[in-house]
Amino acid sequence: MEHLNGISVFVEAAEAGGFSAAAERLHLSRSAVGKAVARLEQRLGVRLFHRTTRTQSLTEEGQLFYESCQKALGEIRSAEALLESGRQEIRGRLRVSMPVLFGRQCVAPLLRDLLRRHPQLELDLSFGDRVVDLLDEGFDLAIRNGSLGNDAGLMTRAVAEQHMTVCASPDYLAERGVPQSVADLAGHDAAVYCRGGHPRPWSFPAAGGGADTVLPKTRLRLDDLAAIADAAAAGVGLAWLPSWLVRERVRRGDLVRVLTDRPGLVFKVHAVWPGTRLLLPKMRVAIDQLATGLPRMME
Repeated sequence: MEHLNGISVFVEAAEAGGFSAAAERLHLSRSAVGKAVARLEQRLGVRLFHRTTRTQSLTEEGQLFYESCQKALGEIRSAEALLESGRQEIRGRLRVSMPVLFGRQCVAPLLRDLLRRHPQLELDLSFGDRVVDLLDEGFDLAIRNGSLGNDAGLMTRAVAEQHMTVCASPDYLAERGVPQSVADLAGHDAAVYCRGGHPRPWSFPAAGGGADTVLPKTRLRLDDLAAIADAAAAGVGLAWLPSWLVRERVRRGDLVRVLTDRPGLVFKVHAVWPGTRLLLPKMRVAIDQLATGLPRMME
């Protein structure tokens, strides 16, 4: 326990930017903080802080140790929250960021259901396709599709998989023929997703690993997936879209899936939250709701 106390003091000093600020947060004297860090350094056999008369900054070893300790303390806090969640009422405001279309059609209906089950819960749902800074913008949780990149300090949980499919209207396929291979796609017209002036290639898992990519001919580029589905249903050409988005159109016969024998690319859907923030019961119940409900909605 003494070792854990020293680590928590060290993490506080690292996050506060010095011993004095950490002492104020911990309601300790500056010398007590300094001694706790010094004992930790002696035990580890490394210097964790560069010290001057006025400032303290992490050494390279200190930065590495801080990142590991931060994760470990986060796990401990999450374990405590897990025990508390069974005894606490779900209450308070939960701010969630999500992509516009996916959020409106898939995420929001599931989260809205929590309001009926938890009368003390409040939801602030924000729809936008840009990647928000959770801490700077005050979000508790974000839902993100695809690769997460290298966002440091974030905790994640995969809550669903988004399967991509190629489709077109029956009239277009009757006129232009049904593609039989990925290579055939290059000879077809298509409505493609485009952002920042760059059309997004279509990707398919390759047999030996990696991916086969192709960019069909296109005279129509859009930055909205629903508009692409509308264009495909109107006979403009092929479209590469999430299966959940075109499912009802396929059932009605407005769109037809092609290349059904070729598995589509799969994007992970993640719940993301700040690693420095305690996973409160309101956050856990929302993440669990998505992990349970989204896979069924996206089959």
